[in-house]
Amino acid sequence: MGTAAATGVWGRAEQQDFRSRVRGALLGAAVGDAFGAPVDALPLAAIRAAHGADGLTEPVPAYGRRGAVTAATQLTLFTVDGLIRAQVRRDTGAWHPPTDLHRAYRRWLATQSDWGPDERREEDGWLAREEWLYQRRDPPRACLLGLGNVIMGTLETPKNPDARGPEAAVRSAPLGLLVGWEPQLVLQLAVEGAVQTHGHPTAYLAAGAHALVVHGLARGESLDGALQRALALLAARPGHQPVTDALRHALGAVRQGMPTAARVGELLADGTAEGVLAAAVYCALVGEDVRHGVRLAVNHDGASAAAGALCGALLGALHGETALPPGWLTELEGRPTILELADDFAMEMTQGPALHGPAASAPGWLARYPRA
Repeated sequence: MGTAAATGVWGRAEQQDFRSRVRGALLGAAVGDAFGAPVDALPLAAIRAAHGADGLTEPVPAYGRRGAVTAATQLTLFTVDGLIRAQVRRDTGAWHPPTDLHRAYRRWLATQSDWGPDERREEDGWLAREEWLYQRRDPPRACLLGLGNVIMGTLETPKNPDARGPEAAVRSAPLGLLVGWEPQLVLQLAVEGAVQTHGHPTAYLAAGAHALVVHGLARGESLDGALQRALALLAARPGHQPVTDALRHALGAVRQGMPTAARVGELLADGTAEGVLAAAVYCALVGEDVRHGVRLAVNHDGASAAAGALCGALLGALHGETALPPGWLTELEGRPTILELADDFAMEMTQGPALHGPAASAPGWLARYPRA
């Protein structure tokens, strides 16, 4: 995988492995989000009172149905769309991925205010015409405010500089799937994407850390190895200490015996981005499988949907799509769309020149992902 990513020459087996990890990361994030949504921010005592001493162990309804996702998954999918569009636009010479992410997030914002996909323009692409994405699923205030005008947040002038929530970290998983990029560039893009809505250093560096870990996993590294590399790169960033400390705390907790909800709750701390990420990393490290890891990630007093999504993305990228619980996937909202987008992303990253390079052009691809 590492060789293929570095050289741009992909064998069939490498392409299949990469597609499985892309599918795993995106479906895993969505499954974790949907699993945690019904109990999001409920006290653990209330979760156990409603679902038994073990807490939530199987999917239950949220927003009127099982498998419903939150705004975090919607934004994650538009992140993927923005990354594909960035690659397509690279041919024009007008290449600035943070701008493409901002445009994609503004397309998501339109789904939160417009009546439906009939109002979309041709240049908005196919994802913006998916009707199910027009469901309003508790979009975070920081996202609505940060994307509320055409001015893009930057590191120098971030949007919502006090916003410390985990939402930007959740949507950063697709950035880690840019396996052909150097890790430092993945970190930079994740930070520049995060500050468009979450301007506090702990929030945007947690987003960068999550993208870096996914990047290592998508390249075939172990979870511990990917974490160590992420910590090394974070160390050069101003304001990294809270995120670094939280992740090191998660690594230390692994050696403290059997996993418990109390240990997850301790890692969550006050529920800001670095704590939620640390809890998700811990659950991914100690989980016996995806099902066990995600269950640990949602049964606590804090942000169950975000922690479930972060943990699901890590385990999906690590093990690939076949490791995800089939019974959870069958009812996942938007699964056909997620699979279609995942496969498009994998195709763009491995075969992009054949789709829109100087020697070939696929009109259907450019209709799906317009350069405009």
